[in-house]
Amino acid sequence: MRKSRTFLALSATLSALATVAACSGNGSGSAGVSSSTYTFWDPYPQFDASAPWAKLVASCGRKAGVTLRRTALDTTELNNKALLAGQQDALPDVMMVDNPFVSTLVAAGILNKVGDLGLDTSAQLPNIIGAGTVGKEAYGIPIGANTLALYYNKSVLSHAGVDPASVKDWASLTAALRKVKAAGGKGITFGAIGTEEGTFQFLPWFWGAGADLSKVDSAQGVAALTLWKDWVAQGLAPRDVLNNTQTTSWQEFATGQYAFGENGTWQLDNARKAGFAYGVITLPAVHGGEAPVPTGGEFVTVPVQKDDSRYDVDAKIVSCLTSDTNSFATDTTLSYIAPVAAVQQRQVRENAALGPWVSALAAARGRTSNGLGIKYPVISQQLWAAVQSALSGRQSPEAALAAAQKAADAHKS
Repeated sequence: MRKSRTFLALSATLSALATVAACSGNGSGSAGVSSSTYTFWDPYPQFDASAPWAKLVASCGRKAGVTLRRTALDTTELNNKALLAGQQDALPDVMMVDNPFVSTLVAAGILNKVGDLGLDTSAQLPNIIGAGTVGKEAYGIPIGANTLALYYNKSVLSHAGVDPASVKDWASLTAALRKVKAAGGKGITFGAIGTEEGTFQFLPWFWGAGADLSKVDSAQGVAALTLWKDWVAQGLAPRDVLNNTQTTSWQEFATGQYAFGENGTWQLDNARKAGFAYGVITLPAVHGGEAPVPTGGEFVTVPVQKDDSRYDVDAKIVSCLTSDTNSFATDTTLSYIAPVAAVQQRQVRENAALGPWVSALAAARGRTSNGLGIKYPVISQQLWAAVQSALSGRQSPEAALAAAQKAADAHKS
């Protein structure tokens, strides 16, 4: 299943997600590990051994009757290392991966179907687990999900005479931005950087226009990119959105000068510390209602092993990490929304501010869902390049998206 030609064919796909970094096997996979020690990789290097997350990982190992040895890597390094480890038969027993990368690992023959491991996914919300589903088979269980919404500054809107409840579609949002600008404030900030973050931020507007990733140059896609271009051209959004990551975009909003900031659940702690009153509304679709937003977050997966006798313990570890009780604690730590309705309800009961985020996730989509799989990274790269080209003025939205579609089509052939 894991032949070298498969990995070579996937190298172009991987490079669209991130720049491939050189890495070498260090024996941290399950190969050569004793039967009482199991290995686990996650993309949370911010949590050391004293953190609640690391303690949960260790406790899930103990409950399964083994020692669980954790290796924490940043997302890009983990993705690269996973592909290399697959070639070297040095994969860990259990691995957490960013959801768009699941389909790449499936194509490489690296991951087990969770159904084959006896894991139950019936309580998982379909649109969230969909990001880890390939050909109607789930290859992981989400630890939780994050997504995007609009933060707003109550003082800036009040000064401009804007009621946030009036923002229901693109026209009313643009009208609100113009009022804010006329009152001396700043409109909206978002991240349009030429990376996956830029695509992630653009997708709610793209999908909210009714566009589809299989045809990025549709009239609906052009309408979405024109919206962003017009905001920048009219001074309703700053020109530096071209270089904004989600972090720098947040930093702009946190100055207290902007009416709106498109950002994610992961900024909730920062919002509470911002020093001004804020609120959150879901991102509007072109003609009203909630725009579909992309799901972020990681999936707990079980890589393919030569020794399939380890799978029973692997399944126990996954079940422990994703149980409702542990999911609530983990998602609270990560500022994620749970992938199970009952846990979401508990989150909102204990923190009403999470209500808009639960609503946003109800309309969310996985970026690789609907059969896109490993096609998504290529399309995404062309999409963020089109956004950069249009916002910088190098091309019209129509021309930029036409070029993006042509490039995506060329890659298919």
